[in-house]
Amino acid sequence: MDRLRRLSAFQIITVSFAAAIAAGTLLLMLPFASHGGGADFLDALFTAVSAVCVTGLVTVDTGTYWTFFGQLVILLLIQTGGMGVVTLAMMLAVFSGRHISLMQRSTLQEAVAAPQIGGLVRILRVILRGTVAFELLGAALMAPVFIADFGFARGLWFAVFHSISAFCNAGFDLTGILAPGSSLVYYADHPVINCTIMGLIIAGGLGFITWADLLASRGRLSRCRLQTKMILTATAGLIAIPAAAFYAFDFAGFTGSARVFAALFQSVTARTAGFNSVDLTAMTEAGRMLLIILMFIGGGPGSTAGGIKTTTFYTLLAAAAATFRLRRDVECFGRRLSPESIRQALTVFLMYLVLLLAGSLFISYREGLAFLDCLFEGVSAIGTVGLTIGVTAEAGDLSRCVLMALMFFGRVGALTLIYAAHRDTRPFPARLPEEHVAVG
Repeated sequence: MDRLRRLSAFQIITVSFAAAIAAGTLLLMLPFASHGGGADFLDALFTAVSAVCVTGLVTVDTGTYWTFFGQLVILLLIQTGGMGVVTLAMMLAVFSGRHISLMQRSTLQEAVAAPQIGGLVRILRVILRGTVAFELLGAALMAPVFIADFGFARGLWFAVFHSISAFCNAGFDLTGILAPGSSLVYYADHPVINCTIMGLIIAGGLGFITWADLLASRGRLSRCRLQTKMILTATAGLIAIPAAAFYAFDFAGFTGSARVFAALFQSVTARTAGFNSVDLTAMTEAGRMLLIILMFIGGGPGSTAGGIKTTTFYTLLAAAAATFRLRRDVECFGRRLSPESIRQALTVFLMYLVLLLAGSLFISYREGLAFLDCLFEGVSAIGTVGLTIGVTAEAGDLSRCVLMALMFFGRVGALTLIYAAHRDTRPFPARLPEEHVAVG
């Protein structure tokens, strides 16, 4: 207990995710968790990592390999990873009437990316109510469709499972009973399934703090904080522009509403849900490259999505725009971004890029596969997306370990791991002489 108290908020977050993965692995290895009478350790570990890190990459088909108990464990891991282990623990403490210490509040602030330590209990209520409302609504909308296709009990379970998986941006699906790895291909032009899944993905990817800010400002964007404006603007652009590109170049063979749904769905799911309603291997290389960019960017901070985050992407764009315009300050929506935010954005971008390239190169050399295919799988792992073109299924044990490391890094976050590695996060007071160097 004393050792736990000496851990920093960032170390507690990191350890909590690792503990959830360990518990999930042990549960999935129980004989009655899989139809084969006991899952292989690496398959159980990979599934647990993917579920807690809300990714969706799998080595075995979720719908056919795992029993109902195994699927229930996976769903609980998804919910835990999506909301955050620390967030769930704090919820239990608050609603049981326990006092929340300053250290616990600080840890929760980092876990949900809250702007300040005050008002965290109110934010917890928003998170709980919002999560329950979105997931119940999603399940209610999809239930009639799945019940008609699979019967009442299984259809209801499918609706609940896919609703939670979509809101948590996990990408796990149970439709492997139709065809292995089919995801939502059988519902490519179904309006209810498409619209519900996309709505849940977007809702989860915006982030809990964004929803809390929207509620506090009563939906008036002008009253929202700068971060909320950046997230909403980036999200809208990253859905509309790629969808138009997909519609024009990748899905010309589709007709009518099917073409619209296919373009929109791939644009939404790539940030960062992992469902797919089309055969990704049939897409052009340009289309797959666009998916890679979307997976790399991801969703909002403090959300169920991964990636470098939309605020990081927006900050880098704003910094580049300031340079082009010969402006001294980086400005967005009438506000000046702090130098610390710009440094952090650049650090996150470079860390993700270096780890992604290193991991993808290793898998490519190790498995003898095309680099673009390995890059797609690598960014799907580090962006906690879950889209796959078959590399995970073909990869060996070492390559799967690399993918697990990328998933864990992507879910916990670059800055969290950096700060977790240092016991003292206070900046060093001394400053060296400044000197200008030529860049570019």
